[in-house]
Amino acid sequence: MTTPPADTVADTAPAAGPAALELADVRKVYGAGDTEIVAVDHATLRVGDGEIVALLGPSGSGKTTLLSIAGGLLSATQGRVVVGGEDITGHSAAELTDFRRSKVGFVFQSVNLVPFLTAEENLLVVSELSGARGGARKQAKARAKELLGELGLAHRAGNLPAQLSGGERQRVAIGRALFNGPALVLFDEPTSALDTKIGEQVMELIQAEMRSRHTAAVIVTHDTRMTHYADRTVRIVDGVLGAEPVEGDLAAH
Repeated sequence: MTTPPADTVADTAPAAGPAALELADVRKVYGAGDTEIVAVDHATLRVGDGEIVALLGPSGSGKTTLLSIAGGLLSATQGRVVVGGEDITGHSAAELTDFRRSKVGFVFQSVNLVPFLTAEENLLVVSELSGARGGARKQAKARAKELLGELGLAHRAGNLPAQLSGGERQRVAIGRALFNGPALVLFDEPTSALDTKIGEQVMELIQAEMRSRHTAAVIVTHDTRMTHYADRTVRIVDGVLGAEPVEGDLAAH
């Protein structure tokens, strides 16, 4: 690993080149009047094509809400959301479903693998939901085997999630997120249930997979030990994005 120049500090400044994600003046408000709760407050963020951004904040800071808006799981109360060149701000529920299948991948904190499906079948769920038939099914199966091989799980393809370690389950989840070649992958606390050693292995894998595909990623975390795997780190506190440098927030390449 080489250390980048010292001016590569954490910030919310736009990355150069095409954008995988653009959030413009995004707000998310629950309730109204005296009961109004602002979860995300006028957030503006641009993630470049192939860039890895760590979104760092404590519990309740709004980071998961912001991630959900970026992925079309939640609609913003105000503002504009563009992913991979597609403006999803006014999308209907059906349009958001199609968008999530093709443009974005998710890796959740709880992994969310289907417990009665094998590792390979958990990847194939993506193609089944997209209505793959005939030759497309064969291609999907080959794709699943390829991804599991890349992730070091070829020998675990036939195992159920309960038969896998925590790190292996996380790798299956990463493979599922990458299955359709999304423009952006969103990670919600991917290492929170793992010990430090396994967590670092997962982060190294995430970094390598994103780099090899030139795929952008936003990684939500509260753990500053993991932020050096990102190109830059953006803080969020009480729903507000900030640009304060964080110790160790330099990219690792």
